[in-house]
Amino acid sequence: MEQILIKAAQLILSLSILVILHEFGHYLFARLFKTRVEKFYLFFDPWFSIFKYKKGETEYGIGWLPLGGYVKISGMIDESMDKEALKQPPQPWEFRSKPAWQRLLIMIGGVAMNFIFAIIIYAGVLYAWGEEYLPTENVKYGIVVGETGEQIGFRNGDKILSVDNHPVDNFLKVVPTIVLEKASSVQVIRDGQRTDVEISNEDIALLLKAKNVFGVRYPFHFTVGGFAKQSAGREAGLAEGDVIQGIDGLQFAWQDEFQKYLAGKKSQLITLNILRNGSSTDIPVQLADDGVIGIANSYSFDDIFEFKTVRYGLLASIPAGIHRGVETTKNYLKQFKLFLMPETKAYESLGGFITIGSIFPGTWDWQAFWMMTAFISIILAIMNLLPIPALDGGHVMFLLFEMISGRKPGEKFMEYAQIAGMALLLGLVLFANANDIIKLFR
Repeated sequence: MEQILIKAAQLILSLSILVILHEFGHYLFARLFKTRVEKFYLFFDPWFSIFKYKKGETEYGIGWLPLGGYVKISGMIDESMDKEALKQPPQPWEFRSKPAWQRLLIMIGGVAMNFIFAIIIYAGVLYAWGEEYLPTENVKYGIVVGETGEQIGFRNGDKILSVDNHPVDNFLKVVPTIVLEKASSVQVIRDGQRTDVEISNEDIALLLKAKNVFGVRYPFHFTVGGFAKQSAGREAGLAEGDVIQGIDGLQFAWQDEFQKYLAGKKSQLITLNILRNGSSTDIPVQLADDGVIGIANSYSFDDIFEFKTVRYGLLASIPAGIHRGVETTKNYLKQFKLFLMPETKAYESLGGFITIGSIFPGTWDWQAFWMMTAFISIILAIMNLLPIPALDGGHVMFLLFEMISGRKPGEKFMEYAQIAGMALLLGLVLFANANDIIKLFR
């Protein structure tokens, strides 16, 4: 429960920051071109608001419906659907009286702010913490394969060489590279021989849904370093410093073999063979329903593998942040291609607030928080650029039409387009969050 609350708090804080900055981008250009901004709200405020105050011509406030935010610009058909003001002749301070190029800048101001903010975050994170990752070539014992990975054709102990014959430096980027590049094969070393694992479109569909394709395999070595709140091991008499040598007289070469054996012994009595103060002893342990002993391993992952750390100075962090922002944007755009492939069923992976919230860690980690916030900022920017009425991209589409053709779309047409766009967006939000609920029940 505590982890859920922490994830939710991070999600709310992240979205609040991004919504305010996005709307500030619109606000900034509107004020630059002397366009009146009537409202500036975090969250929506149908019927009432939680907080509001007025300064000058603008009312600032916080709504009660946490689905985004908005700025209400005079003389513009937007989420408020305020049509009464549009019946009056255009006024100099209104959006509709401004030149098309000014209206275009006002509309793309929010998206621009999201992209710029993401780059600033990436640069700041790289400067403050640097970049640490596990090189694929340092995964010296190969991979341990989940159900999906095995179904595709990977095997325990495979050593990843490349994706479509292109090496992937960061091990954690191997699976995303397979998906985003729609790879046709992965090259591995298996039993000392180079082998190609063929990847089909159906495999891409499996990878989109899978949570655990493959991970890092490492030798079994378990020294008790601590206990969970509910620990079958502590109740059985295990102590910190005990070295687990085996279970029920069996010894394990690999950590995954140890975990697989435990998974098959849920709610059963097992016997741990341990080494304590130089002497071997057996301790019976009654496992819980989840098959977990409830102990922590003091043998660190970092003790086994050599990670790579890249540090950035203040000046170096700026181009590195720009590169990270551009790379993240490109990768996210590639995901849209997957929706054009019916066999991938990419729409089933679409998620709502639960999916977004789940990407935050269960403990408060500022580095992870800012990295996730930068990623979501890019997502918001791209989604807002979609040519859907009610989104910034819809307004941009109509403005570009006006600038090219010299004809301005009628206000009645814009009104109907706004209603249609809002209905489509509501449908997408409902579909995405329904997907989340379905996944929970599954």
